Amino acid sequence: MQISKFAGSLKAAANGQPVPADGYVGEYIGDIAKAITDGVPGVLDLPDAEQLEAFRTEGLKLMVAEIQRSMQEFGTHFDVWFSEKSLHDSGAVEKAMDRLREQGHVFEQDGAVFLRTTDFGDDKDRVLVKADGETTYFAADAAYYLSKRDRGAEVSVYMLGADHHGYVNRLKAIVACAGDDMDRNIEVKIGQFVKMLRDGEEVRMSKRAGNIITIDDVIEWIGVDAARYTLTRSPTDSTITLDINVLTSQSNENPVYYVQYAHTRMCGVARKAAQLGVDKGAAQDFKPELLATVWENDILGALGEFPRILATAGELREPHRVARYLEDLAGKYHRLYENCMFLPKGDEELTDTHRARLWLVEATRTVMANGLTLLGVTAPERM
Repeated sequence: MQISKFAGSLKAAANGQPVPADGYVGEYIGDIAKAITDGVPGVLDLPDAEQLEAFRTEGLKLMVAEIQRSMQEFGTHFDVWFSEKSLHDSGAVEKAMDRLREQGHVFEQDGAVFLRTTDFGDDKDRVLVKADGETTYFAADAAYYLSKRDRGAEVSVYMLGADHHGYVNRLKAIVACAGDDMDRNIEVKIGQFVKMLRDGEEVRMSKRAGNIITIDDVIEWIGVDAARYTLTRSPTDSTITLDINVLTSQSNENPVYYVQYAHTRMCGVARKAAQLGVDKGAAQDFKPELLATVWENDILGALGEFPRILATAGELREPHRVARYLEDLAGKYHRLYENCMFLPKGDEELTDTHRARLWLVEATRTVMANGLTLLGVTAPERM
């Protein structure tokens, strides 16, 4: 339905007509319409039905290609780009309903076909096929879940928007109706809204007015690293605020700068050691007992926590734990940097304590770089 509205909007824009009342507006509609008329000679001479289909097909190709480009630039990779249309074209929706019927959970009432989801906690049974013969979104949801299972997914993880709480029980009911364990084979995450601030004022958007904020806009305003890190550092179910002024500043208030700057400081110590010809010795000669200050012990304790943090973040699907850990580690390193000497000054002799501290810096740098890499954020050597 939404693709049909999208196609109608493109067709109207290309023909210089008003966009349908329930259609899409905004500059991008005009841009895509022009790209189609330029790329498909004679498209405006086609009969209405053929013209609409051309705008649907070509518009969808252009939009998906644009989304894929944006995701690539943002550093997000999808193994599979799945089209809902393919479920209908391949007959997967009908096959899914047949499988659910075999499980004994499909029934007909008033000319419509229902899935008895109330058996598994849903507030009402859901329509698969309406009385007029049109299949519902829910039918495609069922087919998509079964497709994921057939492709080998032991657990299907769904990421839904803030206004989709009502979908949780019905999605879990699909799992149960298919004969799977709705407490084990599906996990539904609910995201929250993202706010953008500039100069203390919220950057407003209106989908209907065509005034939307795209990921390309966010990248242009604050960069990939700041966007990825800030979106990651809050739990999924938390409202996120991206303050453009803060996230483009070189200050401790900017969390990504705070963490990346700690990494550059560690790299700076290694460069200085190399310039002075200081050799920290072999790893087997490392003497941790020489790291006796409170700042060194804080770092050692934090490094020891890294494997547990990663395991917990993975098991709970909560990457914000990694980001928050890195901020804590950065804070500990900044305090270490201000209070301990890593290299001899002047005519001082190089001691085993210096060497131990250089190994500590190297270990901390490795953990920091690994954590940032896992979040898809760069670990710069200089800033």
